[in-house]
Amino acid sequence: MAAEGKTIDALGQFELVPVLGKVGASVGFTQSSAHMLLAVGLIVALVMYGMAKRAIVPGRLQAVTESTYEFVQGLCQNQIGDEGKKFFPFVFALFMFVLFGNLLGLLPFAFTFTSHIVVTFALAMMVFVLITVVALVLHGRKFFGYFFPEGAPIWLAPIIIPVEIVSYLSRPISLSIRLFANMVAGHVMLKVFATFIVLLGGLGAVGPFIAVLPLTVNVALVGFEILVAFLQAYVFAILTTIYLHDAVHLH
Repeated sequence: MAAEGKTIDALGQFELVPVLGKVGASVGFTQSSAHMLLAVGLIVALVMYGMAKRAIVPGRLQAVTESTYEFVQGLCQNQIGDEGKKFFPFVFALFMFVLFGNLLGLLPFAFTFTSHIVVTFALAMMVFVLITVVALVLHGRKFFGYFFPEGAPIWLAPIIIPVEIVSYLSRPISLSIRLFANMVAGHVMLKVFATFIVLLGGLGAVGPFIAVLPLTVNVALVGFEILVAFLQAYVFAILTTIYLHDAVHLH
C-alpha cells in the first residue's frame, strides 16, 4: 500500500482484476476467485493434515482443528438442538470459509473476497434458501403461520404480517451487509494509515519520527482486524444457526 502523489486511494484495493492472463479474462477469473480457491484449499489441508495422525495427545495443528470442530459443533447443538447435527457440515464449512476469507485479506498483497457485497450476499442467500426449504419441508403450510404469531389479535394481521415478511426477507441483506461493511471499513482504515506512514516518512529528517504515530496505529489496527475477522465469522455462523433454529422449531 503506497501513496499516490498526495492523495489516498483507499478503495483501489477492492478493484477486481482478471488473473491467469487471457484465460482468466475470458471467464472472469479474478484475484477474488483465486483467493476463494486458496481459502478452500487451506481449509481442506487444515482438516486433512490436522487430523491425519489422530493422536491422543494432539499437536498444534490437530488441536486447532479439533477446537474449531468442537466449537462449531457446540454452536449448532446449543442453538438448534439435537437436529443441529444435520446442519453441522454446512455451518462448519460456512464458518471456515468466512474466517479464512477474512484472515487471508490481512496478508501482504492478498485480497479480501469477503469485502465484496456480491460474495457476502451469495453466502447469505445460501443460508436464506436453506432455512426456507428446511421450514417448508418440515412444516409444510404451517410455515406461513410464522408470519402471524399464534394468539395475536386477528385485527393486527394487516400490520403484523407485512412487518414479519419484510423482517424475514431482510435477513440475507442484513447478514451480507454486516460482514461486507466490517471488512471494507477495516481495510480502508489500514490503507489510510499506511498511506500516512509513507507521506509523513518523506517529510525530511523529522518525517520518520512523525511516521511512528500512524505506524503504531496501523499495528494496533492489524491486531483489531484479526479479532474482527474471527468475530465476523462467528456472527455469521451464529446467526445462521439462529435462523436454522427458527426453521426447525418454527418460532
